Amino acid sequence: MKLLDIYNFLNELSPFDIQEKWDNSGLLLGDFSQDIQKITVSIDVDEELIDALDNDTLLITHHPIIFSGLKKIQFNQYPSNLLQKMIQKNISNIAMHTNFDKTHLNDFVCEKVLGYKIVKKDGFIAYLEVNDSFSNFSQKVAELFKLDYIKSVQCHEHVQTVALVTGSGCSLLKEIDADCFLTGDIKYHDAMEAKSIGLSLIDIGHYESECFFGEILRNDLKILGLEAIIATSKNPFTYINRKGT
Repeated sequence: MKLLDIYNFLNELSPFDIQEKWDNSGLLLGDFSQDIQKITVSIDVDEELIDALDNDTLLITHHPIIFSGLKKIQFNQYPSNLLQKMIQKNISNIAMHTNFDKTHLNDFVCEKVLGYKIVKKDGFIAYLEVNDSFSNFSQKVAELFKLDYIKSVQCHEHVQTVALVTGSGCSLLKEIDADCFLTGDIKYHDAMEAKSIGLSLIDIGHYESECFFGEILRNDLKILGLEAIIATSKNPFTYINRKGT
């Protein structure tokens, strides 16, 4: 099958033109006329993955390896070092980032991972009715996302409505209309702002909230009659507990 045929299928599944203006989803590396024999799906691109891939593979990723404009290509720097290996092995790459968040990822995490129906959708933001104590809900979230610890801001004893954005969603903080907000990459000043406006936060991790990308997409690719391999994407962070804790 030609790469263009697969691209067109993915575009129907999750249109690339609904991606955010700052995003860089679509065909990032390759040739639409290329014949595709193997497909691998991964949340990210790293050197270990590229080394493991066969030549002539189509790699479909969630995060774009080329995010902003490249002014120079130096093979000892990221991401040029990875692009060099990909070109040498004729590995093409399609990224499905914010378009896939809007059409698939947030819905899957809400309904399949957390087990709640979405009551309202506003772009990236999915809203849930939880009706639970903050303590019980935060423990449930930690278990379902397999978090080693709970990083949170508690402004409520009880949470009725919850907003969710997978990945890094704190840029949307002012738009949230809920008791509690689930997202990843929560920073110190995000926490300070949330506390001042009475919005509880639970950090669900960037990788931990988006690692379902391959699972979702592989099922859709089967409709096209294509079998995709899900790469064992690894969280770049290692969490180390203090001795004795």
